[in-house]
Amino acid sequence: MPPFIPFVSDDEIATIGRGLIDRSLPKPLWTHAAHFAAAVWLMRERPDLDLPRDMPPMIRAYNAATGVANTDTSGYHETITLASLRAAAAFLQGRPAGEPLHLSCNALMASPLGNRDWLLSYWSRERLFSAAARRAWAAPDLAALPF
Repeated sequence: MPPFIPFVSDDEIATIGRGLIDRSLPKPLWTHAAHFAAAVWLMRERPDLDLPRDMPPMIRAYNAATGVANTDTSGYHETITLASLRAAAAFLQGRPAGEPLHLSCNALMASPLGNRDWLLSYWSRERLFSAAARRAWAAPDLAALPF
C-alpha cells in the first residue's frame, strides 16, 4: 500500500465525494483514505442521505462503472462499509466543530483507522473476508466495536 499523502484542501475531499456519487473518480484514487474521505464528506455535506442505506448502492455503482465486479470475492463489502461508517461517525464526533474536512480526514488517517487492517482487531480474517460478511453485516467475532 502506498504511504498516505495528507489531504491539502476541502476541495480535494469534495472531489472524492462527488467522484464517488457521479462515478467520475479515477479508480487509482479510490484508496483506503479516499473511502474514509468520501464518508466524511457525505456525513458533513449530505445530511439528506442515510449513509448505511445509501452508500452501499453508491459504492456498487462506482465499482461497476470502474470495471470492478461486485461478487462474493471482490467489489462491495457490506461489513467493512458499515463498520467504517460507524467508525468515521464516531471519530468525527470527537473533532472540533467547524474543523476543515481535510484536517479531519488527515487526523482520521493518522489514527488507528488509517491502518487498512484496523478491522482485524474486531473480526477474524476468516469471518471478515467471508462471502457472508461481504453480502451482509457480520458481527465482530473477536471484540465488540467501541462505537
